[in-house]
Amino acid sequence: MKIGFIGLGNMGGPMAANLAKAGYEVTGFDMADVAIDGVTMAESAAAAATDADVVITMLPNGQILRAVANDILPAMSAGAAHVDCSTVDVDSAKAVAAQAEAAGLLAVDAPVSGGVGGAAGGTLTFMAGGSDAGFAKAEPLFEIMGQKAVHCGASGAGQSAKICNNMILGVTMIATCEAFALADKLGLDRQKMFDVVSTSSGYSWTMNAYCPAPGVGPQSPADNGYQPGFAADLMLKDLRLSQQAAESADADTPMGQIATDLYAQFVENEDGQGMDFSAMLPRFEKRGRG
Repeated sequence: MKIGFIGLGNMGGPMAANLAKAGYEVTGFDMADVAIDGVTMAESAAAAATDADVVITMLPNGQILRAVANDILPAMSAGAAHVDCSTVDVDSAKAVAAQAEAAGLLAVDAPVSGGVGGAAGGTLTFMAGGSDAGFAKAEPLFEIMGQKAVHCGASGAGQSAKICNNMILGVTMIATCEAFALADKLGLDRQKMFDVVSTSSGYSWTMNAYCPAPGVGPQSPADNGYQPGFAADLMLKDLRLSQQAAESADADTPMGQIATDLYAQFVENEDGQGMDFSAMLPRFEKRGRG
């Protein structure tokens, strides 16, 4: 199987390298001048897509995805699959899938969870939307790049699952950080707080696996000066996608909107730019009720 891979940044680069390491012939393209072990670089996105059985894209947003799709889909052979692993708006995912299908191609939207560490370690989770045939063609590649792939439904379902998941993640992280800041002001030891909550009804992934308090729980970005595992900027992007989808679907998501507003304030008007999304804890530590 020949693979084209477009978008070789912090996520796409390691993913492409894992496919090459597994023995696949991978041709890549990125706007930046990058070199990835085992990947042959092409001069354009269309060149990377030509003669490929599967073309994977990992791109920053829906507008760029639509532009890249205009370049690569005409260059692809009938029956090939376009697998988009970007996190983009649901409408863009559906539009690009329809464009691919009209050209006689298979289309899968398959955003990922697991961050840069998961991309490097091949432990990502893929949330896939598209036809059964498209998912079947992509599944062997998901097994190399990740540890789990869930076929969520028709085109757009993968993006829908991702933004619903990350809306929960953003809201939960804020609640976890608020609770630690409150515990501090109440004089409660952080380790005791963790020991109680991590085994009680306040249990959550943000508490137990990604604790925002340094020195408490498993190693997390909090123990590395809040250098990003998952950047606050990316959380803001995903929360905004969730609210865009909520508006499109006429869904009432007040907590999602509040989380979006808080991360926007943190990233755009405070010191959250370039910090991990768990750096909300030192933000709340410094704030009082008023």
